Amino acid sequence: MKRLRGKPAVLLMLILSFLMLAVHTHLRGESENHAHEHHARTMSFHIDDPHGEQDDETKVQADGLDRWLSSLANASWPEPALSERTVHYDIHVYLDEKEMKLIGRQLVVWTHPGRLPVHEVYFHAYPNAFESKKTSFMRESGGKLRQDKMPKGGYGHMNIGRIVYSRYPAGQTEKASQENSRTSWELSNSSHYVQPDDGNRHDRTLLRVDLPEPVQPGEQAVFAIDFTVKLPFAFARMGVVDDFVMAGQWFPKLSAFETEGRRGRAREGWNAHQYHGNSEFYADFGTYRVTMDVPHDYIVAATGIAVGEPRQHENRSLHRFIAYDVHDFAWAASPHFVVEEHTVRQQNGDPVRLLLYLDPDHAHLRDRYIKAASTALKRFGEWMGPYPYPTLSVVVPPKGGNGAGGMEYPALITAWAAEKSDPGYELERVVIHEIGHQYFYGILANNEFEEAWLDEAFTSYVEDRVMREEYKVYSPAPVEAGFVTTPAPLAQNAWEYQDHGHYADNVYVRGKLVLREIEKRIGTELMDQALKQYYKHWKFKHPSTQDFQQVLEWISGESWDDFFRTFIYGGAMTDYAIVSVQSQIVQQHGETVYEHELFIEKQGVEYPRVPLQLRFEDGSVMNRLLDGRPERQKVTVLHRSPLKMAVLDPHYTMLLENRRLNNYMRGNVDQNENIRWTLAIVHAVENMMRLWVW
Repeated sequence: MKRLRGKPAVLLMLILSFLMLAVHTHLRGESENHAHEHHARTMSFHIDDPHGEQDDETKVQADGLDRWLSSLANASWPEPALSERTVHYDIHVYLDEKEMKLIGRQLVVWTHPGRLPVHEVYFHAYPNAFESKKTSFMRESGGKLRQDKMPKGGYGHMNIGRIVYSRYPAGQTEKASQENSRTSWELSNSSHYVQPDDGNRHDRTLLRVDLPEPVQPGEQAVFAIDFTVKLPFAFARMGVVDDFVMAGQWFPKLSAFETEGRRGRAREGWNAHQYHGNSEFYADFGTYRVTMDVPHDYIVAATGIAVGEPRQHENRSLHRFIAYDVHDFAWAASPHFVVEEHTVRQQNGDPVRLLLYLDPDHAHLRDRYIKAASTALKRFGEWMGPYPYPTLSVVVPPKGGNGAGGMEYPALITAWAAEKSDPGYELERVVIHEIGHQYFYGILANNEFEEAWLDEAFTSYVEDRVMREEYKVYSPAPVEAGFVTTPAPLAQNAWEYQDHGHYADNVYVRGKLVLREIEKRIGTELMDQALKQYYKHWKFKHPSTQDFQQVLEWISGESWDDFFRTFIYGGAMTDYAIVSVQSQIVQQHGETVYEHELFIEKQGVEYPRVPLQLRFEDGSVMNRLLDGRPERQKVTVLHRSPLKMAVLDPHYTMLLENRRLNNYMRGNVDQNENIRWTLAIVHAVENMMRLWVW
């Protein structure tokens, strides 16, 4: 697809630059006593529901904007572009710290990358997931995420006010501005919330805006939008805890537009979904220029690069950031942050400015955070490739703020909250995990609505490798596989799993084990080559499961169709069981020996070779490799000693075996009792697993 370079990029920057200049001029002209009133008046035309009554749709000549385009000529984004940069945001937001409300205005410039006219656009209104118990997110999650629950009165919401739309014919932007021929439409009355996934009319997380004139291929559509956000309590990523603010998914965000062929799509169009209890996020790459107006004592962490020092005005501060080749923008603010800085030098020589925004209770853990982040960047750089951004911010929420912790945004992550003064290895594990997301969610940018495993499973896989190789902390695969009591396909919509536990069992745990099984089959060296090639070829391009399979087949030189069909597109697990052991004394060459007869059943999907170990009363051990194809097979062994125990896969090499208690059977007790005892234990432990999982 087309990259925004040269004149189109300059013209987009002209629009964005003037908006910031205009807003800053207003701010400098107001007094302290009228600051809040000023923002409530100037930052929003209508702070009401798009369903409410509005004036009829009108055309408005925007001569001023045309003059701005003609007069400003030198702004540009860094080149070369790493991504397609199809969308540009210029956002100004005012934090009302008394009401814990955001008052914002944004300009969104979208370049149509497809081949067909577009008659409508979709904006995500993620904060509306928290406006009542009836939203899809709240219904599906039960009002909690992980172990953090929505407290009483902790609701929040977004109101989208006036929406003004303009479009520029391809290649005629300068001409249109010079001739004052650009036309704008006020579209608040042409927008409505939609629920394409579940039909829940109480869910207002996806806004459809119908356009009076379609956007043609290559044209630029400009949307000026006013919005307010009442911040919820931070139990599910975004929100507030006392005076700590986590602004994630906080502005009206344009949905991803997929062209034909992207992720195997047959016909181009919007990838527009609601916000679900399990789903996370997906958007197109672009550029951001964001100004946060906060109380003067607040420190701000954000995606991207700070532009100059904060500008003081009327007991408040303006913090300005720019970010490019990212698909989201997040920020956090607190008057209590302890800021630390460290430079990480990558293998290619590029420096990464690591910024820590620590809660005071974790200031003494500075070195552990730096080591964890530096180690993650080093190892992921070796396995995949260099981290492409100049900064990486790590935010530590305050005690009680774990709902905002353990989350990834472009060039910004949150660690666990400062609950413990001496946390265990969960400190390192979470930091490493979230930095892993920078590569999969952030740079490869898979669709987390529809293929969440491409982010969560891959991130969990590389996280485990770092913890194992750098900290000697191991994740017990047999125990984790036992968590997966109800396996399901990995490549499916996030909201189609039964609940969050079912989602986590499969997308995190089972998906990670699938990747470990791939590594086991091809070897670590080829797995590293596959990861490196996958990243190199697909960074900034939104790959699919099929795209990863193609890379794997190219690196390994073999077909993976059966494996992907079974374990990724299907929900299968391996399961072999010893169903009976029978022993009798027989004569062989004049000697008395024992004939042991075992019956093995395949109760899950096939595994190529199944290890069997027989342990005898005299202390001897016999190992065999069984053909994994038969549905039921008999194994006969002659031995001088009675059989003490038969064990399938004694060294836990079958990583996708999730029902291991049927792998054991004693050889010296009554068989009926033996079978009954085994099945009872299997049943009891599986029920316990369901209670313990995630």
